[in-house]
Amino acid sequence: MKANPSVRTPRHAVAERPFIVIWESTRACPLACLHCRATAQPDRDPGELSGSEARDLMRQTAEFGRPSPLFVITGGDPFQRRDLNDLVAYGTSLGLRIAVSPSGTPTLNRTNLTAVRDAGAVALSLSLDGSTAERHDAFRGVDGVFEWTIDGWRTARDLGLKVQINTTLTRYSLPDLADIAALVRREGAMLWSGFLLVPTGRGRQLDGLTPQEVEDAMHFLYDCGAVIATKTTEGHHFRRVAVQRAIHAERGTRPEFGPLHGELIRRAAELGLFDGSLRTRRRPPMDVSSARGFVFVSHTGEVHPSGFLPVSAGSVRHGSLPDIYRTSDLFVSLRDPARLRGKCAHCEFSQVCGGSRSRAHALTGDMFAEDPYCAYRPGTFPHQAELRAVLAPASSRSGSSCDR
Repeated sequence: MKANPSVRTPRHAVAERPFIVIWESTRACPLACLHCRATAQPDRDPGELSGSEARDLMRQTAEFGRPSPLFVITGGDPFQRRDLNDLVAYGTSLGLRIAVSPSGTPTLNRTNLTAVRDAGAVALSLSLDGSTAERHDAFRGVDGVFEWTIDGWRTARDLGLKVQINTTLTRYSLPDLADIAALVRREGAMLWSGFLLVPTGRGRQLDGLTPQEVEDAMHFLYDCGAVIATKTTEGHHFRRVAVQRAIHAERGTRPEFGPLHGELIRRAAELGLFDGSLRTRRRPPMDVSSARGFVFVSHTGEVHPSGFLPVSAGSVRHGSLPDIYRTSDLFVSLRDPARLRGKCAHCEFSQVCGGSRSRAHALTGDMFAEDPYCAYRPGTFPHQAELRAVLAPASSRSGSSCDR
């Protein structure tokens, strides 16, 4: 049996260079989203990185080498920074691929989107947490956000920007998930990402999901991959699901699903989500996680393994981002699978999953604990021989070079 291409690994060793660098350019944002990691505020923090410090961060990122990591400018709302376009142009001149993740506000207009594209940005990331204005605006805390987001989405596509749509998976959004998927397919997006909530910031006030609900949502996202390119954020067991489903398909078997999956599939059928043409090839999820191909730099320059794992490994104001990423005790330890505890330590899928270290930290205080949202019991997958054949050729999770 050939190695299963259902999970991609970065082209370069993840211990040496990240696949993606996220920079929180500001925490200023006029919205009041229920799940906000940053607990965003109306005004900019005087302690955030200045323009010269931001350019230094970009130079540090370029030092990882070519091809450069994807450099995502997020927030808060990046459009609250007057120097955004200058920074995009500077990063582009260094050879960085720049994406921008703005909030759905009146700043998401043709003038601003044209300017950021002309400065060199190649992609835009937008949030959609409801299929209607009523649902989305309630989650985002401000009326009108849905229309601003849809208008900005369409404008970005017209301007030739690639668009990623992010949906937070919460108890509030799960019943609406098939409707959101249908909207994403109808409007068109490069990628739809399901963000599996990590209870940090304002997100601590939201009800958590059960592991079975998470499992059903992951399988539904996999089903949607037949018609929409899908991925997850902090849903690392989506990679396990992708491997399982590929083996099931080859064997002509099917996994057991919970009631939520059935409800979502029935609603998707009513909406005609899977009617018509299918994608010629699924988009395999990328094997990237906290400190393993991923690094987050806060608005004040602190370096974190993830924006949802608020433990600092150092500051770009006082150290080098490549050095912090490659050699800090925090990052090195997170790349060591031997540090995992609980069922994550014994799971046969650990080399393609490993669980969310951010969620483990948020819910248990131990970043190496098992992921509390995972329903899988190690050793229960029925096709273990096929799984071993699939996983054996893969490189170790700590990062030898491997083509995508």
